[in-house]
Amino acid sequence: MIVLKSNGELRRMRRAGLVVWRALELVREHVKPGVTTGHLNRLVEEMMAREGAVPSFKGYHGYPASICTSVDEQVVHGIPGDRILHEGQIVSVDIGAIVDGYHGDAARTFPVGVISAEAQRLLDVTWQALQEGIQQARVGNHLSDISHAIQACAEAAGFSVVRDYVGHGIGRQMHEPPQIPNYGPPGMGPKLRAGMVLAIEPMVNAGTYEVRTLEDQWTVVTVDGALSAHFENTVAITPEGPAILTEPEPTGYE
Repeated sequence: MIVLKSNGELRRMRRAGLVVWRALELVREHVKPGVTTGHLNRLVEEMMAREGAVPSFKGYHGYPASICTSVDEQVVHGIPGDRILHEGQIVSVDIGAIVDGYHGDAARTFPVGVISAEAQRLLDVTWQALQEGIQQARVGNHLSDISHAIQACAEAAGFSVVRDYVGHGIGRQMHEPPQIPNYGPPGMGPKLRAGMVLAIEPMVNAGTYEVRTLEDQWTVVTVDGALSAHFENTVAITPEGPAILTEPEPTGYE
């Protein structure tokens, strides 16, 4: 069942969303050649502790860290540790936070130093796919209108969207109904209603959409070794349109 949120619940989710946004900005400042993914994880853990937030991911189904750091061909769920970032790589960072019992969830893919033009194009297209998906998150549209917009944007650029991992509803639980594929025809699935909150998250590959999971049982990689990018925002559906809870612009739920 899709749980609709009240305005009071949206205010709580907004607070969680802003913690996530600040954590991602902290990571953005520190992503550079020579930094380890474990250092990024520690920075976020310390920041959340100062803000009275709880990392959503740590311990979730046994996940051992507070953030996910997925480098180059890693799609999602990369575990931070001793890996050193190098010039020209890209790193996708996914962060969730709990504030007052509600979750916020967002992801960004960052360049490490100077990256190739094609890697930058992958980041730009994936970001644009997220924006186009969010624009479909409107009362009266169907869930798959979001999915179709993301797929159309990515594939028009010659990239592919991951099928095995999807966006999701979010609230008191990090993963709630409905699931939100990043592909599919428009006009399908439930109609969107005010009070729905969705974590919309295109994962876009430079090569095939096929992926596999490494032996650590977490890290997902492209089967062909091609680069992958991941962007995500938590979005509330309101009568006035989509309200992004994990970005700093005013939403009415401050």
